[in-house]
Amino acid sequence: MKMSEKTRFLAQGAMICALYTVLTYAAASLNLAYGPIQFRFSEALTVLPAFTPAAVPGLAIGCFLSNLASPLGIVDWVFGTCATLLAALSTRALSGVRVKNIPVLAPIPPVLFNAAIVGLEVACLSDAGAFAWQNFSWAAFGAGALSVGLGQLVVCTVLGYPLMIALDKTRVAQRVLG
Repeated sequence: MKMSEKTRFLAQGAMICALYTVLTYAAASLNLAYGPIQFRFSEALTVLPAFTPAAVPGLAIGCFLSNLASPLGIVDWVFGTCATLLAALSTRALSGVRVKNIPVLAPIPPVLFNAAIVGLEVACLSDAGAFAWQNFSWAAFGAGALSVGLGQLVVCTVLGYPLMIALDKTRVAQRVLG
């Protein structure tokens, strides 16, 4: 039985969403998912829009569901999800830039968007968890952006590149095996 394109899109998006959410909660159990220092294992999946458009809504919804547990509250629901959505759209747009069939630029948008947007979140949050522009300082933004960006860079490259290589090998095997 052949799956329709719409059904395939929904199934892929739902699987990516579920996997992102579960992996984020796994990182949260180790205190690595929220705050200025983040090593969300789920962020390795942010390279997937280079392989399927279904990853764009899958990652955005997965991020939203993951951020429901964030101690940063509604601010993270909105801004964290926007960062992931913008990164996914940008990764999809850069998917044609490939070296040996690997979308080499795929990890860059998630690093940049999360560093900037989550760094801004961290810089502007008050001790009570409220978003307040008067709390902003360039030093806090720089520190937040650097720590979030470095964590994102590590996960997106150390886990993301092997994932992309494995996906490419799977695609090659599927073409060869028919």
